Amino acid sequence: MNACPPPRKYDSVQQDWRALLPEAKAAFFYAHANDLENSYLMLSVALDGALALWRRGEDVMARETADVTPELCNRLVLRLSAVLHAMRQQARHFGIVPNLAPLEVSNFRTERAQRSARFSSLMSHVLFSEHSQFIQKISALQQIAEELGDFFAETVKRAQPVDGDDRRDCWQALDAGHFDLNTSLRETLVLFKSFLVVLPEDQLDLLDFTIHGLCRARPTLRFATAAIHARRIAAVAGK
Repeated sequence: MNACPPPRKYDSVQQDWRALLPEAKAAFFYAHANDLENSYLMLSVALDGALALWRRGEDVMARETADVTPELCNRLVLRLSAVLHAMRQQARHFGIVPNLAPLEVSNFRTERAQRSARFSSLMSHVLFSEHSQFIQKISALQQIAEELGDFFAETVKRAQPVDGDDRRDCWQALDAGHFDLNTSLRETLVLFKSFLVVLPEDQLDLLDFTIHGLCRARPTLRFATAAIHARRIAAVAGK
């Protein structure tokens, strides 16, 4: 069986972080981007190791290695969600509107992520206000990230050494989830940089405080479905 290709690679977030941002904002972006990249790297190394073991037929060791990925995924999702939520909150309060492009469905592999990206792309053509489009895209990315956290937990649990076809489907699903987390991270970093371009510099401390507060306040793996739906409704309404 041909192995699934690795997650799509992007240019390093450090490559042009100074190009669009003054020194204080660039340092702010780099600090938070570095936290996100480190969280993603820990997950990626563990999952790549588990997938390599599985492809060599070492199912027990592969499963033991994969068992740590839901928690590592949770840490990444927590940071992604904190950055996205903080941007949305500040944008709503201060009317900040950066440049943005709609999510591309083809950049995602899992059904859940594709569904959210498709809805976001559709709404970008329906919402007339650029501010509403920005809020909606943030909400879509946050939903994708949070659902991927649950997706990892569910899929690792199903990857038991039983039926070969079911086991193969689970590992391929984890590979697809890995790809979508990479896409979500890159989309978030692009949006984050665009947000900082238009954010008044005197609001950096507030944004930093909100991000760190959310990281401390939301340590759980599973996220409330009702809250996700509420965010989507609010985003569509442009409130």
